[in-house]
Amino acid sequence: MTDLPLDASGAQFADPARSGRLRRFRIRDGVFHNMTLASAIFVLVMLGGVIISLILGSSLAFSTFGLNFFVTESWNPVTEKFGALSPIYGTLVTSLIAMLIAVPVGLGIAIFLTELCPPILRRPIGVAIELLAGIPSIIYGIWGLFVFAPILQGTLQPFLISVFGPVPFLSDVFAGPPYGIGILTAGLILAIMVLPFVTSISRDVFETVPPVLKEAAYGVGCTRWEVVRNVVIPYTRVGVIGGCMLGLGRALGETMAVTFVIGNAHRISGSILAPGTTISASIANEFTEAVGDLYTSSLIALGLILFIITFFVLAAARFMLMRLEKRAGA
Repeated sequence: MTDLPLDASGAQFADPARSGRLRRFRIRDGVFHNMTLASAIFVLVMLGGVIISLILGSSLAFSTFGLNFFVTESWNPVTEKFGALSPIYGTLVTSLIAMLIAVPVGLGIAIFLTELCPPILRRPIGVAIELLAGIPSIIYGIWGLFVFAPILQGTLQPFLISVFGPVPFLSDVFAGPPYGIGILTAGLILAIMVLPFVTSISRDVFETVPPVLKEAAYGVGCTRWEVVRNVVIPYTRVGVIGGCMLGLGRALGETMAVTFVIGNAHRISGSILAPGTTISASIANEFTEAVGDLYTSSLIALGLILFIITFFVLAAARFMLMRLEKRAGA
């Protein structure tokens, strides 16, 4: 009870200084609330503007080709016959290769850094992993074209062709000749670029596991692998999946590095050693050279398709995370 002056009826007078402070706090809180609300609305407006621009820009291509645009492989600017099937195929396959490599390697590095690595090496290795995320994509592309692709052409690709050549199904997947560049090379470059995201986020969420849980598991006789499999990964699976989806979003939209090493061929081949293309690489290569409204509209339509693919992938990941959180809460 504050010692405030009383009026004739015994009620307390309001403290002017305290009332002024409360008024200032309310004003500041209102300003902060309105600023954050405006920022959130601005993001939605920008996203809506991007969607509307893509839809309007691609309307000519979809009105001309219809749904055949999604299932046609041909891409001929001379005859103005365009189809998105080859870039869609290249985008999905290269991203799949990247994630198949980056996820297990990234999780392995994160587990090593949090559970096995000596303290003296933990910081240098962690910094080195994080520095990979800061390298510009064009540097990855130049390195991949002039260093990595020749190495693959002389070592890994001939090995894959000779080993899997007699196998009925895999002989088509690893059919030669070894070009050096191609879908596999692009997938490997993407795996290197995605690796820092998967590793950093996984390491951060692994460090949030309460030590008492791991100590209890060790106390009942669990091995280190059993602790990781039964305690660490289940406790952090939501964060791990989120990191993997972030890496997948990077792989789907990567442009310059893929453009350098994929070969930029608008065709679908059963072999991952053959050249191909992706949506982002096609746009980067041809947008400045696009002559005619239909050509430009077809490239914008590719951008809209990439936006839709990314949206559905991230939405599916978000839905899966919600299911996991709900199951954990239950």
